[in-house]
Amino acid sequence: MSYLGPSGCRRLPLPRRRREEPCGADRGFIICRASASSCGKFGSNRGRHRRQIGTQPMLDAMRRGAVNWLSKILLGLLIVAFAVWGVADVFRGYGRGTLARIGKTEISVDEYRQAYQDEMASLSRRMGRRLTTEQAKLLGVEQRALARLVGAAAVDTHARELGLGLSDRGIAELIQSDPAFRDSSGAFSNRMFQSYLRQIGTSEARFVDTRRKEEVRDQLTDSLLGAVAPPKLLVDLLHRYTRETRVIEHFTPDYDKLVKVAEPDEGKLQEYYDQNKRQFVTPELRKVNVLLVTRRDAKAKLQLSEDDVKAAYERDKESFNVPEKRRVQQLSFPDKAAADKAYAELASAKDFKEAAAKLGFKESDIDLGLVTRKDLIDPKVAEAAFSLEKDKLSRPVEGQFTTVLVRVTEVVPGKSRTYEDVKGELRDRLAEEQVSQRLQALHDKIEDERSAGKSLQEIGASLDVPFREVPEIDRNGNTAAGKPALDVEESRRIAQAAFAGTIGVEPDATELGDGGYAWVDVIAATPERQKPFAEVKGEVRAAYLEAERRREIAVQAAKLVERLTGGETMQALAKETGGKLETTSPATRGSPPAGLPANALQQAFALPKGGATSAPTADGKARVILRVADVIPAPPATAEESQRLSAELARQMQSDLLAEYIGGLQARYGFSVNNAALKVALGTGDQTDQD
Repeated sequence: MSYLGPSGCRRLPLPRRRREEPCGADRGFIICRASASSCGKFGSNRGRHRRQIGTQPMLDAMRRGAVNWLSKILLGLLIVAFAVWGVADVFRGYGRGTLARIGKTEISVDEYRQAYQDEMASLSRRMGRRLTTEQAKLLGVEQRALARLVGAAAVDTHARELGLGLSDRGIAELIQSDPAFRDSSGAFSNRMFQSYLRQIGTSEARFVDTRRKEEVRDQLTDSLLGAVAPPKLLVDLLHRYTRETRVIEHFTPDYDKLVKVAEPDEGKLQEYYDQNKRQFVTPELRKVNVLLVTRRDAKAKLQLSEDDVKAAYERDKESFNVPEKRRVQQLSFPDKAAADKAYAELASAKDFKEAAAKLGFKESDIDLGLVTRKDLIDPKVAEAAFSLEKDKLSRPVEGQFTTVLVRVTEVVPGKSRTYEDVKGELRDRLAEEQVSQRLQALHDKIEDERSAGKSLQEIGASLDVPFREVPEIDRNGNTAAGKPALDVEESRRIAQAAFAGTIGVEPDATELGDGGYAWVDVIAATPERQKPFAEVKGEVRAAYLEAERRREIAVQAAKLVERLTGGETMQALAKETGGKLETTSPATRGSPPAGLPANALQQAFALPKGGATSAPTADGKARVILRVADVIPAPPATAEESQRLSAELARQMQSDLLAEYIGGLQARYGFSVNNAALKVALGTGDQTDQD
């Protein structure tokens, strides 16, 4: 049943309870032994998806059987057993499929999986590439997803306690007023709304429910955080800290002239070798077989017909059009009488900007920027703005919130993009959408073939997937000679999988950075070997000379800094040591000047005017000598700078306050996590761990 019909009706009936899918995750399920490809659920966890069974017939059968005395005795023994040993998570506080609980609100495994995937997708978009499971773990995606769910559940619980809610009519009006769902005329478009739901892969009922909860949370948290404002003293301190600049003199001596390292004898080389043996080890090598399913290969094999592309264009035609934009000025008034009076003055003024300023309107306050019709929330204001001629002033518009005058200073025409205009772009987008399904389908087929006992080489030949035999690979993806063991971008990740595996054990697929997969079977392992001194004597000599050179450079740099502190000039020392003296332009803490390493800038801001020090160069092979020539205090903050800093500090304070609020709710309602369910959700545990 639709929440928002084609006509944009505001009536919002309650959703019907949908019938369970054949393979869902709920109580009353047994282990399904179907192959991954035939079930189509949980690709890598083959044989562990669930099939619903009828619970009511089972209960009826138990009732019928209970009429005889033997059944009663058996049921009595069963009850005693429950009393002694408990009934898994039900009596330990967790329902089946429950991952966490705050108060009486439960967070399911499926909810966590969705939140985890949303967090992964968000970070992947920001980083411009798909994250692997290992990268996600390092970035704390697991904890972030759980924290987000727990925070939302805590606020939802508090909102219910306070009796807060949003009516069906209210949520319908909010969705209809969303600029993302308006067509070129500014009216709500159910077609665009449904297109958006398809893009994000959710149902209308789920979207409405989620949006309703978000709006209630926003109302509650806005009331808590809305009045947060940093004190002016803190804003001024931050401004002085960030806008203070320093002028730095620096030079890098010619250390080849200053530092001469004596040739080491046999004894020194042997001593260095003994103290640094780990530098001279042949790493462990492994022989592996690799089956690769990359995004590029999968995309190249996709076949999209012209009819498919045309159908997609017709379905989402409106989303490809470039809407008209206008630079709009809006002047707000308390009532129509005030607006009429201002209109009389402004309409006849020769200089609109000057006349508006006399009425107390700054240009920056009234400029809404370059906007589309959808960007203007109030339909009446939008209609007025997009009906005006350039540089004309509208008559008073009585909008939803206030009475305004509208003026347009710039018009950027829109453009309707034809099928031919977007064909290439659309084909690529469809391919990107389908390649993920293709990758998952290949993943499932390969897992099924692995379950059937086939080797990676056999699977590669039958499914036309690249198979590689790698004679040797170290942990960094190189051969014993230091050359790349695989001519693929993911060689380092494949190497990590090789060293995480065991000979004779089939590991899980390794997720690649582009969303593809690699299966890595370890065939043999060659242990690391300590290279004898005689074999690496040349390497030992080179390492010794480099270490001694860096030590001597540090000593020479310290002496030069001491001389500067004693009163000698930078010019004299630069000339003496063969360095080129340079002076930076005034630099802030966050903007390292060209030619000066970032760590040197940090040290410079820790020194007083006239202070000197040395810092490693970017390559670490030398040290730069620097002196703070001048310290320039921050100029007075402009109104815009103060406003920006105040907003930044307010966001940080709101974040801290929100964290304390969530923490307080957790302590108030009680919070617990089912670690076994968390492992299952992340694919690192077994479903039976919850049982």
